Amino acid sequence: MSLIRNRDIVIIGLQQWYTPIGSNCKNIALQFARHNRVLYVNSPLDRRTILRQKDDPNISYHLKTLQKKEPAIVPVGENLWSFYPSSVLESINWLPAPASPLFSWLNKRNNRKFAASIKDAMDALGFSDVILFNDNDIFRGFYMKELLKPSTYIYYSRDYLLGVDYWRKHGEKLEPLHIAKADVAVANSNYLADMLRKYNPKSYYVGQGCDLSLFDATRDYPLPADMEGIERPVIGYVGALNSLRLDIGTIEHIAKGQDWSVVLVGPEDEEFRKSTLHHLPNVHFLGRKELKELPAYINAFDVCINPQQVNVLTVGNYPLKIDEYLALGKPVVATATRTMEFFDSHTYLARNANEYVTLINKALEEDSTELQERRIAFARSHSWENSVTAIYEAILNNA
Repeated sequence: MSLIRNRDIVIIGLQQWYTPIGSNCKNIALQFARHNRVLYVNSPLDRRTILRQKDDPNISYHLKTLQKKEPAIVPVGENLWSFYPSSVLESINWLPAPASPLFSWLNKRNNRKFAASIKDAMDALGFSDVILFNDNDIFRGFYMKELLKPSTYIYYSRDYLLGVDYWRKHGEKLEPLHIAKADVAVANSNYLADMLRKYNPKSYYVGQGCDLSLFDATRDYPLPADMEGIERPVIGYVGALNSLRLDIGTIEHIAKGQDWSVVLVGPEDEEFRKSTLHHLPNVHFLGRKELKELPAYINAFDVCINPQQVNVLTVGNYPLKIDEYLALGKPVVATATRTMEFFDSHTYLARNANEYVTLINKALEEDSTELQERRIAFARSHSWENSVTAIYEAILNNA
């Protein structure tokens, strides 16, 4: 096993440490900190955030660090610190003309302020000869390689940001340049790794780690109260019901004229709330649930589905819910994408709505204890330890 030990690692990115939901970057930081010192840098404040979110407790704390009323460097684990930068950046994404000279000048100014704040924290902790890991922050990290001069600069892609208008506006020009100058580029899906290789030959697929501690097939999960009385078999989905990412038409086709029940667990967007799914007697919307409640719902499903749209937002994303389904031994029918090819031996991949119905029937017929055990073992192999080991190997191969 390749390991990097006794190094100083600085992480910048899009995810705040204090955000309650889990994230790739936070899990990677925890894994890095097993053998290295890690400074996890929260996003710097900008003037718009200060104006709009000053009453948020986390933003309020960050503001107090600027006034020296609270510590800016906070221990959050062994060898791991969360840092609240002292820099306040300008909000510049509204500027017209993609990556215009004015945008570039202001972005470099923002980068300088941000880098100076990070350097102060590095000095306070005695960090030197750092590895700098950038979790997809296209703009605020654009000049960090030049400004912080790390021994290795890593660009990590875990989402196709350019599929979102906000990031595409200036990122369509800047992200390829950013990727190209990284010492190493890594991604959590083969689709994104292929995208990185267009701009940087030192690009690698490093897999996706999963924290599956809640999804334990050996546990006896009670049937949720709001699933009592729902007729079996149950075809289920957990996650946000977002029409940009899920195909409402496919779900309607799965439900219509079938003897099974379709259970959808998660918050709905406006398109789902207006959909004819609400008028189908065998479709049950159970609403948003806490993360700790989800295993009991998945455990109550006979087949799990992921009927996603195939578009720029979804085609390259690693679907964590698939590992959660498999970790509980459940048969899974999902939309065929390049990323889902990785799961091909343990899931059923549908290319259209008709195939969904055919494959759900097949999944119900074929399910067995042996298949359940294989699914569980496969999901459990997707550990953060394995993913971070692959990141270490990419770094060491290009040292």
